[in-house]
Amino acid sequence: MKHRGRHRRRRRGQALRATLAGTALALTAAATLISTSQATGSGTPGGLTPLTSAAATGKLRLHENLVPRDTLDTLTKDMGGNVGVDGVLRTADHAMRDKADCTADERAALPVEPTATRAYCWERGDAQTRQWQPRSVTTSGDADDDGRWGEHRVILAGWSHNDHQAAAPTRDEGLARVAFVDATDPQALKYRWVLLVAPRADGKDFTAVRSGLGGMVWYQDKLIVTAAHGAGLLVFDMHRILKTDVNSGAVGRVSGGYSADGYQFVLPAIGSYDVTGGACGTGTGTGAGARTGTNAAVPCFGSLSLDRTTAPDSLVATERATSAGAERARVWRYSYSTAAYRTGLLADSQGYVDAVEAYETKTAGLTGVLSHTPSGTREAEWYAGHAPDSRTQRGTLWRQTERGAKAATCTADQSHACWGLGAESLSYWQETGELWTLTGAGAERTLYAVPLSAVDGSLD
Repeated sequence: MKHRGRHRRRRRGQALRATLAGTALALTAAATLISTSQATGSGTPGGLTPLTSAAATGKLRLHENLVPRDTLDTLTKDMGGNVGVDGVLRTADHAMRDKADCTADERAALPVEPTATRAYCWERGDAQTRQWQPRSVTTSGDADDDGRWGEHRVILAGWSHNDHQAAAPTRDEGLARVAFVDATDPQALKYRWVLLVAPRADGKDFTAVRSGLGGMVWYQDKLIVTAAHGAGLLVFDMHRILKTDVNSGAVGRVSGGYSADGYQFVLPAIGSYDVTGGACGTGTGTGAGARTGTNAAVPCFGSLSLDRTTAPDSLVATERATSAGAERARVWRYSYSTAAYRTGLLADSQGYVDAVEAYETKTAGLTGVLSHTPSGTREAEWYAGHAPDSRTQRGTLWRQTERGAKAATCTADQSHACWGLGAESLSYWQETGELWTLTGAGAERTLYAVPLSAVDGSLD
């Protein structure tokens, strides 16, 4: 099913924002402020440092590789054709719990300042499993500026397999799955799992995609995610969601049809973007500054987000965090193509994609990063999530420009550790003005929204 056109529905968006503000779940912060022993992030990363030299930005260059159309058409035909996002949502078999039904630990994972206006928790089995971890989020607010895909409001949450669990089957190592959440009714969210796969050369078979899913953006009809170990990006077509017909632990073609480790739906990759500088994480520098300037390593991708305030719209990327120490990290953006025949793909020049803007930040331990230019201004503001050393401590959400950085303060000792516990990637739903993220630490797994205006209002 084709998605609806990109209509500018300002009045409906304004009305929806007003409704959400007036009838939100009135969520409160955690029962008490975090203690001094939990306090982190009392310092400041300062302003962003632009990267402008060809040597520095050249390490961010990508090469586009698309799967042949014939291969994709063969697999689509053999598996009965595209079922579409609507087909997945119609069979949603898991219900999310709203804040009132979340456990005390789950509610405690929500941010202290600013407070969430909407929050949900996963069905018990998914909330308690240690074999899978939620990592990234994107929405139909990214996909289309009217906030809908067809008749639905949709949230996609990327989960990666936790290979460190002793009880996990070997065949599941590195698997990546996406929860397709029907958020049309904000008081009754439900979801269905879709497994990410990659077609084999002739289109007669497929294999599992191995990815940590640290980042994910759904733009127009394409879904772009981080590849395994952050080594580039993978691309999926939302018009090629396919249904399996054999329920077994195998992934791919089997006797009698196709199987996907028990999942009913699969989303095959249609291409990739590989970093041209070689294996990520490699460079000439050494020591704490090895990842800065012209001596920086080829970056491993961390999180992804969409910026609709640039012209054209752009994909924002971060360097994968290695620690919460003194190392700098990079944030940068690629423009999306404006060609009608390249919907959802990055702007390329003879198969290559170059970063159009890049910075260094002292916000080490990056989780999610979002770029947004307020109306009436020209300078983008970068919202950077900072993870503490311990997964039991809260993170910090900084707002950075080249001139400096700000964050909320929520404790008597002036700590900025006010953000969610184990918060991951960020996604801005332009139609509603909401910043969406999820937490993946331990049992405290929540999906929640905070108005971006509330984030700005909480800053020192």
